[in-house]
Amino acid sequence: MSKTQYFNLQPSETAIFQAAANIYAGYVQTGQVTSENSAEIMKKAIGASISIARTVEKIVQSDEEMLT
Repeated sequence: MSKTQYFNLQPSETAIFQAAANIYAGYVQTGQVTSENSAEIMKKAIGASISIARTVEKIVQSDEEMLT
């Protein structure tokens, strides 16, 4: 029997996870994921979501940032 794993992701980690999962799903849907490259494609999706998050952080000013 496999060991149960528990996660406690912070809000920013959850947002990046959700974006990466959506990007990965797109790769799956377009037939780009195989059993041989799934880990590589997963890392590619995570990298893309982090890049998107960094770009948004640079361009968009949040409500809290406007208060300071």
